[in-house]
Amino acid sequence: MKAIAIDAYGSADLLTLRDLPTPPVGPDTVLVRVRAAGVNPVDWKVREGHLAAALPTHFPLVPGWDAAGVVEAVGPAVTGFAVGDEVVGYVRRDDVQYGTYAELVPAPERCLADKPVQASWPEAGGLPLAGLTAYQALQLARTGAGDTVLVHGASGGVGHLAVQLARARGAGKVIGTASEANHDFVRSLGAEPVSYGDGLLDRIRAVAPDGVDVALDLFGGNALDVSAELLARPARLISTADPEHVTRLGGSYLFVKPSTADLAVLAGLVDAGRLTVHVARTFPLAEAAEAQRLVAAGHVRGKVVLEV
Repeated sequence: MKAIAIDAYGSADLLTLRDLPTPPVGPDTVLVRVRAAGVNPVDWKVREGHLAAALPTHFPLVPGWDAAGVVEAVGPAVTGFAVGDEVVGYVRRDDVQYGTYAELVPAPERCLADKPVQASWPEAGGLPLAGLTAYQALQLARTGAGDTVLVHGASGGVGHLAVQLARARGAGKVIGTASEANHDFVRSLGAEPVSYGDGLLDRIRAVAPDGVDVALDLFGGNALDVSAELLARPARLISTADPEHVTRLGGSYLFVKPSTADLAVLAGLVDAGRLTVHVARTFPLAEAAEAQRLVAAGHVRGKVVLEV
């Protein structure tokens, strides 16, 4: 198969397109022929070695945890999928080696769900990791009807889905931090945009004088301190970026988990027209290095996706 791989940790220049053997298919594993693979910040962090202490790593390493594609083969214990099924997956295995920047990826059955019918391949490929992160964070915060929800980074991959999901859960008001250039986009999602930077606390209080009920942080640092000031209950502060800081403030850290059930909910919302994956740009597989550089720069509106 063709795949993007690295042989050591380092810069994006190490990402090369090459021929690799077809991956093994375990008893509870589904081999997926990838049509699209979302590019996420964790991908460049894996490439630079930042997760080496947390997850066993083997080289050559194929990056990528997001995939949409067609089932090519199934292991003998797989019961939920058959050859030819169209699927999406957050393919986070227990080690890092067989990623989704490839023509074929071996996915544990627990990582997959049926592809939303109404989504294009790039939209489906951009959904799993970001969508699950947003969904599980809002679940953890017990977000519900009438809540005022603060989403930091509301125009980004996770943020733009979190805004829509908060609305789908009945939030009374959603506030999204974003650069001025992305305010119209954030409004189109159903949120009140607020510029980040100095004075953030006062700007949020201007649109939410009584504070907020739920806060979702994707960056850590000052965004967490501002959120804590605005929340009546610190337990409803969720961070995907800074486990120690958010815990000190009384909130919770989220590291997104694969879940067939949660993916199925997201796919259902897409098919119902209540959730849209905004694809900012697609790249061919061979240009994965450029795609990672774009994501690492941190100014993407929505998702960046590789087409395989």
